[in-house]
Amino acid sequence: MLPQSSFRLTTMTTYTLSAITLYPVKSLTGIGVTRWPVTKTGLQYDRKWMLIDSDAHFLSQRTLPRMALIKTALTDNALLLNAPGMTELALPLVPAKGDIITSQIWHDYCAAQSVSAKADQWLSDFLEVDCRLVYQPDDSIRPVDPNYGLASDQASFSDGFPFLIISENSLVSLNRAMQLDLPMLRFRPNLVISGCPEYNEDSWREISISGIDFRLPKPCSRCSVPTIDPDTAKTGKEPLTTLNRLRKWNNKVYFGQNAIHNQCGELSIGDTVVIKSTGVKQPPI
Repeated sequence: MLPQSSFRLTTMTTYTLSAITLYPVKSLTGIGVTRWPVTKTGLQYDRKWMLIDSDAHFLSQRTLPRMALIKTALTDNALLLNAPGMTELALPLVPAKGDIITSQIWHDYCAAQSVSAKADQWLSDFLEVDCRLVYQPDDSIRPVDPNYGLASDQASFSDGFPFLIISENSLVSLNRAMQLDLPMLRFRPNLVISGCPEYNEDSWREISISGIDFRLPKPCSRCSVPTIDPDTAKTGKEPLTTLNRLRKWNNKVYFGQNAIHNQCGELSIGDTVVIKSTGVKQPPI
């Protein structure tokens, strides 16, 4: 567990929301937007779909790096999937009623709805593994870990929290230490903040953007996904090598902060980010 500390009220320091990204299908590519609605589980359509294996366990780039090559797009009524050598696949934003499958995400078990045999075959053919595409129905409630959230907090098929927040200058600092220029998309944040010092987000506890309040209860521990080149699906050593040197605590490495929102609403690039309270750095390094 991370150290507990009381919040410190700030003098309402403000920064800027510089990027918004949603990931309709867990572990496939994201979609950058300039303005987007926020629903009870996070950005609308974020991680609303997920791939599962024959045991109904979620699939990700951790074991299938080729997932990084599947591009996603949204129209007014469809989710579009594209991949090298494949014909574009269009799926309705609200699938027809399908089988309900109890699917596992880490330690959570969630009710998920099958999408279509066509989608399953398309994805299985490209990834060269049997898999199914499932959808989170609106009546499927997945609570946030009660150690970090309130009873009313909900998540979609994300790893556990509705949002991931990273500041631009944290990546600038990490790239400087690596002597590389890795893009932010390697780290898959939903919200990117500009104008603040590097790793300033480690101490944020409560922030507000466009009338939506966010709690930041836990830093994001990183796995192998950021080592995957999204253009080739090839895996390298960075950024984990440098994160192990600079951002390691209790045998895990951290980059970015998980966040939970208190209200629904809408976010836009350029919105002011107000830092309402701060605390001891998470992780304490």
